[in-house]
Amino acid sequence: MSMLTLSDITVRFEPKGKPPVLALDDVSLSVAHDTFSVIVGPSGCGKSTLLRLVAGLEVPTSGTMALDGQPIAGPSADRGMVFQSYTLFPWLTVRENIMFGPQLKKLPKSECEDIADDLIRAVHLTGFEGSYPKELSGGMRQRVALARALANDPRILLMDEPFGALDSQTRQLMQELLLDVWQSRRKTVLFITHDIDEAIFLGDEVHVMTARPGKIKKSLAIDIPRPRSIDALTSPEFMHYKKTILSLMHDESVRADTPEPAMA
Repeated sequence: MSMLTLSDITVRFEPKGKPPVLALDDVSLSVAHDTFSVIVGPSGCGKSTLLRLVAGLEVPTSGTMALDGQPIAGPSADRGMVFQSYTLFPWLTVRENIMFGPQLKKLPKSECEDIADDLIRAVHLTGFEGSYPKELSGGMRQRVALARALANDPRILLMDEPFGALDSQTRQLMQELLLDVWQSRRKTVLFITHDIDEAIFLGDEVHVMTARPGKIKKSLAIDIPRPRSIDALTSPEFMHYKKTILSLMHDESVRADTPEPAMA
């Protein structure tokens, strides 16, 4: 049974004084419980818009969205969000940032502390509990952001290119850490990226989007055994999926760089 269901989603922006923009066109998508689903596509295809719809931060022009059969009508603690940009509260320590969500839910202080300490261990930040965001590297900040998103025990974790600003080595380490955390906690994840290697390495399923207006061009089940290590990146199976997705995305990337006439 699908946990997240998007049906016939269309998003049309009408900026004042400018031609309307069709960002998403008739997108339908299903995400099963406890799976790691990845959306990949060219720049500007509407990937982030789609994630913001699921987060309840934007409203579709038409179509329906449901989480466990309940319509999505706005933001909720049952959906955790991790962004590419650093969104930690700079005046709070690592521990305080992670405790913020549980405290809003009025949980007892001892329970908030236990949740934070458990997640600090999970993301390998023991010893940095009292550090402030400005004292952390980019990778460490994103570990805190991941822990903070998990602190409310969301039903689904939404991740919008969370490792896009990191160097390649740190990015790979963060991907491995994320899989370790996901494997132990089995949250449903919807992850956005433009990086094909990242999509294949992380995903149970990869959804390839077209250039704008964004649609789901093809969905591929990734049949690479878990747990996955860096060795998977050079396996024949990995190369097969990479070749397939590269082929799917090539024409879309070209089309994304070709100006289109404005909508009437």
